[in-house]
Amino acid sequence: MDFTIPQMWAAMGFIAKSVVVILGVMSVFVVAVSVERLIVFVKAKQQSRTYAMLIQDLLKQKKYREAADAALQFKNSHIAKVIRSGLLEYIKGHLLEGAEADGEMCAPGYDVLGAVNRAIEKSGAREMAGMRRGLAGLATVGSTAPFVGLFGTVFGIINSFQGMAAEGGGGLGAVAGGIAEALITTGAGIGVAVVAVLLYNYFTSRVDSLQVDTNESAIEILDVLVKRHEAVPSAKA
Repeated sequence: MDFTIPQMWAAMGFIAKSVVVILGVMSVFVVAVSVERLIVFVKAKQQSRTYAMLIQDLLKQKKYREAADAALQFKNSHIAKVIRSGLLEYIKGHLLEGAEADGEMCAPGYDVLGAVNRAIEKSGAREMAGMRRGLAGLATVGSTAPFVGLFGTVFGIINSFQGMAAEGGGGLGAVAGGIAEALITTGAGIGVAVVAVLLYNYFTSRVDSLQVDTNESAIEILDVLVKRHEAVPSAKA
């Protein structure tokens, strides 16, 4: 038997071939998720930076509605969505305060800044959950691929013993095919797992970095709105 990939594939049993196919599907999944997440993260970073530059002047001019509407142009920016939710809640709060000043009924004890903070927290949690999409799959592949490979290894060893029994001896030729089969599935499982774990850790660190950026942006927006809110006299005053 020549120990080339075609020869070893031809010598493999059905179980070992199935294991290799499963590991191949896992590797394709890992590559697909990694490419998709990388594109999402790059777009989110670029669009968030552009949006942050855009709304600086709008916030200075107190054009909160325009700043919120501008976020619609940056659909891939997690920061734009979070800031938009906060600004819309702030605008809604001012409308309620205006309605109360006009004698209309509104929620008693309505806290505008508290509502803004809650809206930002909910939107931020939702965006971070979206950023983690697919990472659980990478973690699953990283933890299960070695065991899938080990499953093929067991059957490779079984084939080795069957070869020994058929030839009535323990020569190298009797066990070489089964050992090669076992090592292929073991190596493939470990290789897929290592790549999946490395990519999972990398993308997890990227999500953590994006979350820090989101929190910093949310705090900056809250500071702006707090100063603006304190500078405006209460409707009851």
